[in-house]
Amino acid sequence: MAPPRKVCPVVLPVALALALLATPWLRGQEESTSGSLPGTARLPLSGDLSAQMHEAAHRDMDRRIQDSLTARPKFWHRDVSSPEAYGRSVAPNREHLKQIIGLVDQRVPVHMERSGELRLVSIPRVTAVRWTVLDGVTGEGLFLEPEGPPRGWIIAMPDAGQTPEQFAGLAPGLPREMQMARSFVEQGFAVIVPMMIDRSSSASGHADVTLTNQTNREWIHRQAYMMGRHLIGYEIQKVLAAVDWCLQQDPGKPVAVAGYGEGGLIAHYAAAVDERICGALVSGYFKSRQQTWQEPIDRNIFGLLREFGDAEIASLIAPRTLVIEHANEPAVTGPPPVQPGLKDCAAPGALSTPSLDEVRAEFQRLEGFVPAMLQSRELVSEGEGVMALTTRLGLEGLPRDGVRSLPTLAAPENRQIRQVRELENHVQSLLRCSDRTRDEFFLYSLMPDAKNEPWTYAQFPAKSPETFLAGAKSYRTRFWDEILGRIEEPLPDPQPRSRQILDEPAWTGHEIVLNVDHDGFAWGVLLLPKDLKPGEKRPVVVCQHGRNGVPLDTINAHKEAYHDFAARLVEQGFIVLAPHNLYRTESLYRMLSRKGNSIGLSMFSVILRHHEQWLRWLSDQPNVDPSRIAFYGLSYGGESAMRIPSLLEGY
Repeated sequence: MAPPRKVCPVVLPVALALALLATPWLRGQEESTSGSLPGTARLPLSGDLSAQMHEAAHRDMDRRIQDSLTARPKFWHRDVSSPEAYGRSVAPNREHLKQIIGLVDQRVPVHMERSGELRLVSIPRVTAVRWTVLDGVTGEGLFLEPEGPPRGWIIAMPDAGQTPEQFAGLAPGLPREMQMARSFVEQGFAVIVPMMIDRSSSASGHADVTLTNQTNREWIHRQAYMMGRHLIGYEIQKVLAAVDWCLQQDPGKPVAVAGYGEGGLIAHYAAAVDERICGALVSGYFKSRQQTWQEPIDRNIFGLLREFGDAEIASLIAPRTLVIEHANEPAVTGPPPVQPGLKDCAAPGALSTPSLDEVRAEFQRLEGFVPAMLQSRELVSEGEGVMALTTRLGLEGLPRDGVRSLPTLAAPENRQIRQVRELENHVQSLLRCSDRTRDEFFLYSLMPDAKNEPWTYAQFPAKSPETFLAGAKSYRTRFWDEILGRIEEPLPDPQPRSRQILDEPAWTGHEIVLNVDHDGFAWGVLLLPKDLKPGEKRPVVVCQHGRNGVPLDTINAHKEAYHDFAARLVEQGFIVLAPHNLYRTESLYRMLSRKGNSIGLSMFSVILRHHEQWLRWLSDQPNVDPSRIAFYGLSYGGESAMRIPSLLEGY
């Protein structure tokens, strides 16, 4: 055996010093006392960086929601020179509103079925009715007819916590002044009262699967939202089908809508999207929507606040009549309580009554859009709405005969569950056809010849990717802009800060923080092999943790799901980045998406922003090969791996 070589005590320190000076990454390891890698400042942050990152993201989203108020005018080009010119100028906004509320399906010819006729003293004729709306979807409710020919037609929607019978004064539960449908029929109108999907959890699940405490409204919303539909759109379809029927009976008489609470929302939107409706009474709903993310999730409309608040939607009703009634909103403090046998998975959300000043401020915003000469409108107090609407429609109110008590009419058995199941079945039919719909929309659009070719591995012919790749760019843009939501602002300078936190035999670990937006930041852990050579370019693997995780879970937490895969990769010689994604705390990340949805963004809008900055920073590092940056994610990190690299071509 050869004797060990002697090393000069002077040569070794000099050689090491030269190596450290020549290799920036390694030089950074020796600077762990200062806490920073070369090209980065010292990272002074302490405490739970995950929590601070979430808090900063929420503050930034709150700012964006507030800024939406002043950004909306760019979407509007109102021409108030005449009613006709105004209608044409807001037509694109009306069409966009239809799209985002899922009002996209063609209605079937309407047929009205009547049953259970009842004759009363002050309401000559009451019948239970059912009418066709969409394929497999009907509306149900009551039809109230006055004595003699009707002066016009009213579609009157109760709140989701009320039945048509209560709204007509035929069942206990509402004081006389809130029996809006009864008041209209007493004024000589024929009134259709649709049943609303309610806030109970009577149909939210199947007995053979899992029953939940989600309201019936949330149950339908969650399914419809994924299919480009919305409960609001479905309920408006029922109203518009009723309008179709009214105009078939007597095209010369006015058709108006009215509603309270959730019914007020539907009346407001229905009048905005359908110019056949001559007027609307909106009670217990109209106010600023800047905090709509705090309301029940069935009001969650993607991108609403980018273009529409209540005042903007009201401006679509012009030049037709609008009456806003300031009234107490329905008492909704959250989802139904969890009963034995139910699973607690409902989203938070409550309603609160705005002050008269808040309602007046939103009404004044409307006056800034539409001059008074172009629209007959009025803001009234609770109980004054019915008379205000009839007067402004030019139909002076008839004298009432006084308050009479009416016999109780029970709601038809299973009507609520039947209506929920119809909407559920309609959404599920869309889901069953969705693969073919996607093929027509995407694959066959890019490669028409693929439509008639056999889809088997053995037979499918090889094709050049150029056509597909070129055509896919527009779909990538659409996916980012319309589905996940894009933050348009240019990225700031990253101003990287770092500190060493790990020192293993073959590698070191460094916390890195980059600026993203205002006080928002991206945070992660960079793992560097110790055998990096000067000028050497190595591939990078970005290792993404799953839900409720943090970067160290992928490195040294010894969790069974991860097997420390980030550490295993750096041991194989890769440079590894383990970034933190914003889905650690359930309530925080879900609420971040709820906030973002209101302005056309999502949690992934923020995450994409972070990864754009990571790619930008990584590509500038001396030992990184920017053409070989890969993404490896597990669980929610796997969902990230499907979404982020499909949009960021740096991966």
